[in-house]
Amino acid sequence: MIRTFLILCCFLCIQQDESVMSWNESYKLTWSDFKGPPNKNTSAVAVTASGITFGFSVSKTDDRVVGYTSEVHAHFYPEKSWYKKDEADLHVLGHEQLHFNITELHARKFRQRIDQVKVSNSVRSQLKQLHNTINKELSQMQNTYDSETNYSRNVEAQAKWEAYIAVELKKLSKYKSVD
Repeated sequence: MIRTFLILCCFLCIQQDESVMSWNESYKLTWSDFKGPPNKNTSAVAVTASGITFGFSVSKTDDRVVGYTSEVHAHFYPEKSWYKKDEADLHVLGHEQLHFNITELHARKFRQRIDQVKVSNSVRSQLKQLHNTINKELSQMQNTYDSETNYSRNVEAQAKWEAYIAVELKKLSKYKSVD
């Protein structure tokens, strides 16, 4: 007897009617993708809401895990993303695009790590732990990116980050999102 269980774990809570965009190599964000109301009480010019969604299913025979499959997606949430029209420019948009690219980079790292997980009765806990770890790493890199670029104001640091992320995405091209 084979039973399949599906567990969905989301980095951000998604309401069923909320729009979501998947990362796509050939699509770059535009300001029209940022649909949320701007926060006037912050000095931030724009905010990108993105995250990794993850699901997996485990196949069991009796009490033994015999296989698993998984899905990992890098998503952008238009309704939670916003910008201040009077202050935003293409440079800031490039900064926001890189936040989404960093999310994709971590989705690729996650897929790579999932590929290394061996089938066992502890596969559920291993996958959940990997998900928690990758989300922590993603958050840390997003914060470091903002800090080192001074939220896009340091043009030289911004250029370095763009080059770095491009190289890292290329290294993990085998694991890129395909939607």
